[in-house]
Amino acid sequence: MITVWGGQTSRSIRAVWVLEEMGLPYSLRHVDMLAAEKDPAWLAVNPGDFLPAIQDGDVTMVESVAIMEFLMGRYGPTPLQPSPDDPTFPTYKQFLHMGEAGLATLIMVPLVSGFIAPEAERDNWGARWARECVERRLLLVRRQLAGTSYMAGDRFTAADISVTYALNLGANHAGFALGDAEQAYLARTTGRDAYKRAVEASA
Repeated sequence: MITVWGGQTSRSIRAVWVLEEMGLPYSLRHVDMLAAEKDPAWLAVNPGDFLPAIQDGDVTMVESVAIMEFLMGRYGPTPLQPSPDDPTFPTYKQFLHMGEAGLATLIMVPLVSGFIAPEAERDNWGARWARECVERRLLLVRRQLAGTSYMAGDRFTAADISVTYALNLGANHAGFALGDAEQAYLARTTGRDAYKRAVEASA
């Protein structure tokens, strides 16, 4: 049985969504990241204290995109991941990783600055720089959606799981405005039954 540590609106939704799409059994251990005292069992899994993490037999992993790739590699093949000889594979890989490295990680800077920093420090240089970086990277998402329904072409893949999390994070928690194309895209990805099950399990 695969155990996912996470829950709520964390990046663990990516791992749970992949598991739901692939029809794999799992259990979810909720972690309260705001708890005054951390669960020792959780810190034993990830002393870095960030979500998500998974345990699968003798494998323990962190980093949501790496976890997605591990699950698809171990339990695939799956339509979520094009084969390396598929013409869409390079674009798939680009957006799979851009969803985290190019979008969600940068979105966290203005998000955290806006919620946690002292009032006088919220509109800081670093937060403004990160916001500008995200806006430039969103141009790549918009260009892709101008010609295709999904990040890697006309079929849903794990790249969409990665990018959907980032777009939701930016729009719902960091004040990023999404255009009509991005909103229609999110309606397609979050309308999937597997996504709805993942959200319900993670609540």
